[in-house]
Amino acid sequence: MKENETERLAGYCKALGHPTRVLILRKLIEINRCTCGSIVDELPLAQSTVSAHLKVLRESGLIHGEIEGPKTCYCVNPEAISDMGTLMQTLGER
Repeated sequence: MKENETERLAGYCKALGHPTRVLILRKLIEINRCTCGSIVDELPLAQSTVSAHLKVLRESGLIHGEIEGPKTCYCVNPEAISDMGTLMQTLGER
């Protein structure tokens, strides 16, 4: 595994290192698109906490956020999910 691949995989793993972020990513995969408010409605967390988790996922590249009026809609980045899967599969290769 090349150094940049190692860094990308570590970034994905770090972003998914909190159970709430895994739940948020699963929810986004399930419904394909979501606003922060609808995620807050699904989880017993404050809006600011959900926003902080969305920021981590967005910074890792696993999700995208698009501003639509006063709201931001989030969706999964399928290329990043695919990249993460490929990197995980090659983890044990020499």
